[in-house]
Amino acid sequence: MDAASPQIIADNYRRVQDRVAEAAQAAGRDADEVKIVAVSKYVGIEETAALFNAGAKLLGESRPQQLWEKHDAHELQNAEWHLIGHLQRNKAARTAACADLIHSVDSARLLKVINKAASQSGNTSRVLLEVNTSGDAEKHGLTAEQTRELVGSLVNYPHVEVQGLMTMAAREGGVDVARKNFAALRELRGKLFAEFRRVKLPELSMGMTGDFETAIAEGATLVRIGSALFEGL
Repeated sequence: MDAASPQIIADNYRRVQDRVAEAAQAAGRDADEVKIVAVSKYVGIEETAALFNAGAKLLGESRPQQLWEKHDAHELQNAEWHLIGHLQRNKAARTAACADLIHSVDSARLLKVINKAASQSGNTSRVLLEVNTSGDAEKHGLTAEQTRELVGSLVNYPHVEVQGLMTMAAREGGVDVARKNFAALRELRGKLFAEFRRVKLPELSMGMTGDFETAIAEGATLVRIGSALFEGL
């Protein structure tokens, strides 16, 4: 990493913070309601540490192995780690030990493995349920009905705290389709809360660099920003 990179990263992070605040204000929301998950999958430990030092305390990784490596780096010991990508069951136990929040629980089988790992370590794992609101066949995620069934069975997973829902917008269709996908997640959360009063589901993880303003307008509480943080490197 060259000498100018930390300043470039810091400037980029401040610009993203400003955009998040502006989008929240435009939606009639408080900027504090929206947290930035700074996705560091594009860069190594040095650049990730520069991002952390610039104020990004919530760091996201798509691949479990990268999360494990960076979680153990001494420069990043105080970061809050989020796994935002697909998680295979054979990597779930180690990931649950490292991640403060797993965004991508997409099956009862995966939730069962995470619950078992948390039980064995004497911990509680915080997760989000990933919902495929776009219907894209290549995307991971639960259907709305599968999500409902899983939420109804959470009593079977006492070592897991489901904090909310996550989705990704469709690849095609632009802002209008993304808005519908994000609105569908918010509406599903409302239906689940109405049916299962004990389940609060406060978090909605939706929106990335290309569409996070739209996600904020539809109620996102966590936005996953990656490429915008490393422009100019």
